[in-house]
Amino acid sequence: MPNHEGYSRERAWTLLHEYTQSASLLKHALAVETCVLAYGEREADAENLTGDSRDEFVEKYSVTALLHDFDYEKYPTPEEHPFVGNRILTEQGWPEEIRTAILGHAEYSGVPRETHLAKTLFACDELAGFLTACSLVKPTKSIHDVEIAGVRKKMKDKAFAKGVNRDDITKGAEELGVALDDHIAFCIAAMQRNAGALGLAGVAPTDTLQPS
Repeated sequence: MPNHEGYSRERAWTLLHEYTQSASLLKHALAVETCVLAYGEREADAENLTGDSRDEFVEKYSVTALLHDFDYEKYPTPEEHPFVGNRILTEQGWPEEIRTAILGHAEYSGVPRETHLAKTLFACDELAGFLTACSLVKPTKSIHDVEIAGVRKKMKDKAFAKGVNRDDITKGAEELGVALDDHIAFCIAAMQRNAGALGLAGVAPTDTLQPS
């Protein structure tokens, strides 16, 4: 895709890989991108954007999601992430709207989420991780077997995916102006469409040891 205002998905993908080696973090970036991109496409349609304007708008959502944790592996502490990453993005000339949205996805940054982009990133970040966890405990390890009711039940289980902040999921949906069940359903559907790239297309539940 064309380079808009100094950013492109290709450039973001390269930067992400420059700072991140962890397969799970890379998959998380893709999962968040999948959900954020779907909301970006819906918002672009709501604004009746077409052609290059639509492409630029949607790509901005992809880039923001891919880069939201790009510094986390090297700079994981709350004192560092996402602030070190923001300095790097500033030095490289990434647009302010993208950088502000990334800062805002961390509640402790104190940066308000004022744009639809910022609200979308925050709403999708923890949920994408949680939906991945819900998929991986299925016998099939498939996002196609994840349902809203099961997700809501798992959210109440404090022992499950303890690293995921349930309050952020709930607050994110509220800020985005979407009912929580609708938000969960929307992200499940988006991740199902991209299941292969996310490693969540699943395996046959009968995939056990085969006789020799």
